[in-house]
Amino acid sequence: MVGKNSPEQLPPGFRFHPTDEELIMYYLRNQATSRPCPVSIIPEVDVYKFDPWELPEKAEFGEKEWYFFTPRDRKYPNGVRPNRAAVSGYWKATGTDKAIYSGSKYVGIKKALVFYKGKPPKGIKTDWIMHEYRLSESRSQPTRPNGSMRLDDWVLCRIYKKKNLGRAIEMMKMEEDTQQAEIMSSINPIEVVATNGQQTLKLPRTCSLSHLLEMDYFGSIPQLFDDNLYNSISQNNTLMTNVNGYVPQAMEKFHQLGEVSQNNSNSFLKQPIFVNPAFQFQ
Repeated sequence: MVGKNSPEQLPPGFRFHPTDEELIMYYLRNQATSRPCPVSIIPEVDVYKFDPWELPEKAEFGEKEWYFFTPRDRKYPNGVRPNRAAVSGYWKATGTDKAIYSGSKYVGIKKALVFYKGKPPKGIKTDWIMHEYRLSESRSQPTRPNGSMRLDDWVLCRIYKKKNLGRAIEMMKMEEDTQQAEIMSSINPIEVVATNGQQTLKLPRTCSLSHLLEMDYFGSIPQLFDDNLYNSISQNNTLMTNVNGYVPQAMEKFHQLGEVSQNNSNSFLKQPIFVNPAFQFQ
């Protein structure tokens, strides 16, 4: 976001990244004593009258985080709890308050809050975060009319939207799954094609027979030529069961493939092809 300040007021390359101590000592304390900063960087905005995504356009300056001086009202007339309700949701405190020190002197308190859409206690958590700074020293509160709901004249708020790491990790995982699917799809499964009434074997374009053997796609060489082994397996209607009992899917796929080139007695492919059950069919 481009700040509202004119180029003459702020030098080129100016960035506003104050520390917690600086926010208390040089900004909030001066605001509380009516000594504003010579250059208007932090505006006076009641952040509870807006939703957080509306606040960046209300800021004087900021790109990824925005600062505001805001008053706080009471939730109950005779209580000290602040009213955290906003337009379409509410701010909820999270974690523990952090003490701010200037040297060894305790000067302020920092509270973290998260914005929830809806009404408590069933609000939906968002990625909007507020850091609320308030002075620690006890100051005499001005006389207020009876029934006044004002709790603090000024606190300083930093508003920003955090990055959703969970969503980023999920997107990365989806990309990895997509890449893996593309790699697997490039290795086409073996197809049985009918040519002139005779079944022939169609190998994947990207793989040679030796490559498939190295991948354990087919069984071992002795299994390819052992007719007795094949006959015994056919009689029992089983298919090279592995230790995990991987039978049904491999058996079904094998029957779909059938024996290749059964009518060609002089062809190497006359021998039945045993598919290794450890290879998962796509």
